[in-house]
Amino acid sequence: MDVDDAVKLSRRTFLRTAVTGLALAGLPFIGRTIGAEKRSLKIGIIGAGRIGGTLGELWVKAGYEVLLSSRHPDQLKPLAARLGPRARAGFPREAATFGEVVLISVPYGALPQVGRDYAAELRGKVVLETGNPFPGRDGDMAIPARDKGTGVASAEFLPGVRLVRAFNTIPYYDLRGEAHRKGERVAVPLASDDQAALEIASRLVEDAGFEPVVVGPLARAHEFDVGSAVFAQALTAHELRRALGIGR
Repeated sequence: MDVDDAVKLSRRTFLRTAVTGLALAGLPFIGRTIGAEKRSLKIGIIGAGRIGGTLGELWVKAGYEVLLSSRHPDQLKPLAARLGPRARAGFPREAATFGEVVLISVPYGALPQVGRDYAAELRGKVVLETGNPFPGRDGDMAIPARDKGTGVASAEFLPGVRLVRAFNTIPYYDLRGEAHRKGERVAVPLASDDQAALEIASRLVEDAGFEPVVVGPLARAHEFDVGSAVFAQALTAHELRRALGIGR
């Protein structure tokens, strides 16, 4: 939602193998489920707006169980009903509790409150976070967040989680329109200090219909922040790597 405010086979085989082995060490439940044809992995979504709602729909279609949440869950019930029995709607705390992996897709100014309110429920979980700080919307907190980089800032707001910066660069309409497209897929840059979390996030990116590109640790997430050369664009993996100056 924040982007709107501003605006192969070998790899996949490797990821499927790596995610299972890594997850067995760090997240046993994912090791048992993520490779299964009928997945039982549960994903909680805090902030089911344009980005969160779209990803929730893509993951349900890929076979995951999803709980969509907002402060007004009744507004999400029609979407959950349309998506079928693997989707339901609830409050953010329910999503934080329900999810074995949690997507947080809220205006950046709300992130500190999310981290405080649901710290116990989120602790130790893989958390994909999509927000972008805009001073005009998020207030003064957005300025130091931009200065230090969102990977570093978001980790301070969400202590104790296995954080992955993800899905912050692609406009919501490209999430809807470009998922599972033919030919080269649109790339999603990722950053995390947790290798197993990166592998899990990469698999979820693939299952949503995109190509994961690991940029590096959270300290490098600023390379695809607001104002970067790749922000608010739907780039292929080749184009993204070239723009960021990283190898395959």
